[in-house]
Amino acid sequence: MSYDALRRPLRPLARIIRAREQGENPDDIARENLRLRHEKMQKKARDRAESRLLVLGLAFVIAFGTIGARMGILANTDPEEPRAVASGNPIIGQRSDIVDRNGRILATNFDTHSLYAHPDDLIDPANAARELARIFPELEAEKLYADFTGSRKFLWVRRQISPEQMQAVHDIGDPGLLFGPREMRLYPNGPIAAHILGGASYGNEGVSSAEVIGVAGVERHFDEVLRDPANEGRPLALSLDLTVQAALEEVLAGGMTLMNAKGAAAIIMDIDTGEVMAMASLPDFDPNNRPRVLTEGDQSDSPLFNRALQGVYELGSVFKIFTVAQAMDLGLVNPDTMIDTTGPLRVGGFPIRDFRNYGPELSVTDVIVKSSNIGTGRIAMMIGADRQRDFLDSLGLLEPTPIEMTEGRTGQPLLPGNWRELSTITISYGHGISVSPLHLAAAYSSLLNGTRVTPTLLRQQGPVEQGPRIVSAPVADRARDMLAQVVSRGTASFARIEGYTIGGKTGTADKPREAGGGYYDDKVIATFAGMFPAEEPEYVIVVTLDEPVETSGPEPRRTAGWTAVPVAAEMVRRTAPLLGLRPQVELGSLDGVTLTGSRD
Repeated sequence: MSYDALRRPLRPLARIIRAREQGENPDDIARENLRLRHEKMQKKARDRAESRLLVLGLAFVIAFGTIGARMGILANTDPEEPRAVASGNPIIGQRSDIVDRNGRILATNFDTHSLYAHPDDLIDPANAARELARIFPELEAEKLYADFTGSRKFLWVRRQISPEQMQAVHDIGDPGLLFGPREMRLYPNGPIAAHILGGASYGNEGVSSAEVIGVAGVERHFDEVLRDPANEGRPLALSLDLTVQAALEEVLAGGMTLMNAKGAAAIIMDIDTGEVMAMASLPDFDPNNRPRVLTEGDQSDSPLFNRALQGVYELGSVFKIFTVAQAMDLGLVNPDTMIDTTGPLRVGGFPIRDFRNYGPELSVTDVIVKSSNIGTGRIAMMIGADRQRDFLDSLGLLEPTPIEMTEGRTGQPLLPGNWRELSTITISYGHGISVSPLHLAAAYSSLLNGTRVTPTLLRQQGPVEQGPRIVSAPVADRARDMLAQVVSRGTASFARIEGYTIGGKTGTADKPREAGGGYYDDKVIATFAGMFPAEEPEYVIVVTLDEPVETSGPEPRRTAGWTAVPVAAEMVRRTAPLLGLRPQVELGSLDGVTLTGSRD
């Protein structure tokens, strides 16, 4: 009972006395006071309830108003993907794709699983080992059982497995065999562009994730870029054209087989930008199943060895155009200057001979067309050792190529220790100096373009800044004309194909012995370096065959004119349409054709 009720009793004495004097019932006074008290209590309770409802209603209005305002703000802002922050996480799972110049996939990621075991949780180790050896033939049941029953608490079984293999392991039904998520690198085109892409493997690993890292090629060179989350998965666009690359590799493989060669390399490069449209080395490999590095023997025999980039060879007479172009640029000769070709040319007691007797003299043009060592040597003597070295250096032939591959720095040219007169003469026709086919492709692009061209595997966007001038434009034009004549009437006549004109130079160099010095009598490096179309060159092509032998005739033929040239010609025939070059069609005679008109 409240304090107010104590002060005001239900039966007040004054009213009771007054009611009795007037003959009224005193109980009515108590009932009336009780009714008034109840009404007051009800009113107070009702007011309190209404206040609570008002506060609750205001709270709901404020909450829904806040939510509505927030939704309105979100609706009027630009959409943005949420960003996950994982500071301190040592394993980066995402890796960007690699695509060709047209956006076609060369390397991508594929979700798979790894397989590991907790030996303590295995119910039947013998059965698990036996069944795993059946699913994975490369595993040995005895070794697995020994590992399962030993002291190890954790054991990797396979770093990555296919969905079918995962289901087969599931069917074993042993709780000690567990799976972890994995992201593996996938090369959907198999061995195509294998040496360029290189391959990938796992770095830091855990049961729930693994770090994919590049181990060779552009995968390794651009490893940080491909793994950088800031790139938001943007693909790495290469200069390669996948269709051109596939066609080049197919023709090169066929040519290597037909010419009985030990190995082969080929490059197609944009003559203006230095973009490598296709580059191949044979034998090759599948980067999805990258072979192990050789632990013994010659590393150049490994399919991992990139002959186009890592292989440095004496490439022979393909160097002669450099000597003649430099002499013309220096004003020492012109295309019609007559050069003494009587032989042999003796320098320091060493005789220099031509492949056959070309007579007492040849024009500078015919020195290239007929490929005269003596004529080229005499022109080199006019130039001198210092100027020759500087010119070859300006072509990039004295240092590793700056191509975007980790193997690029391993392609170090082999130069004479003392660049004397004899070295000057032999280098003028491609002996005494060893460079890679990629060096040669870049040097031909620079010479025929007139300015220094840097080879690249990245697709170039927009105009490319020209490098330093190598030779004047007229000299570049004369060099192109000489190379065209080598095909039309010289040592590369097999390069004539219907629809496309090719210019180029052959080179056949005796192969040096691995030990003991000297050269083999029956082993050569055959090379063709050329351009197409010959009138306005857009691309440079280089084809090199290691120890080729053409056996269709009564005697084996090893020269580049019989081996490398036909392969290069077929490459141009196959790849030129893919590069957007239209064939030139000669119109036939209109004799006997009657022209008729139509009447309205």
